Amino acid sequence: MLNDDGFDGAKVALLLGDQLVTILRDNIPGLAFAGCWDLPGGGREGRESPFECLSRECAEELGLWLKPKYILWRRGFEGPKGTQWFFLARLPLDMVEQVVFGDEGQCWKLMCVQGYILHTNAIPRLQERLRIAVSEGLEKRKPPAFLSGGR
Repeated sequence: MLNDDGFDGAKVALLLGDQLVTILRDNIPGLAFAGCWDLPGGGREGRESPFECLSRECAEELGLWLKPKYILWRRGFEGPKGTQWFFLARLPLDMVEQVVFGDEGQCWKLMCVQGYILHTNAIPRLQERLRIAVSEGLEKRKPPAFLSGGR
């Protein structure tokens, strides 16, 4: 059963304008998906809500604090340790100037949504969740050009 109480963590497809924020994971032996392109987010701490977890993780990883008004869509997915929440959020493109990369990962970059979905070095479960988020959360909000990476 999906709920906010027993969740494991949260990830976000964070758009700055029409571009997706991605993080290249550290290339450490034994690290899950080492050296793969990831999305912001991570594990729950204490009694955080899914949104509080996500907001904290974005602040730690990118220096960006999310506000509820930026969330376009969310959905829980059952994981091995509990519910894993996946969010879709959009910030204005000019907020790219406020990004301060944290100490986890090798670098960050903006990608077009379709580029991440098709990337050969991205985390497969996040690619699938992004496909769902785009289908359910953006289909009615953006023209088809967005899905092909156009601006």
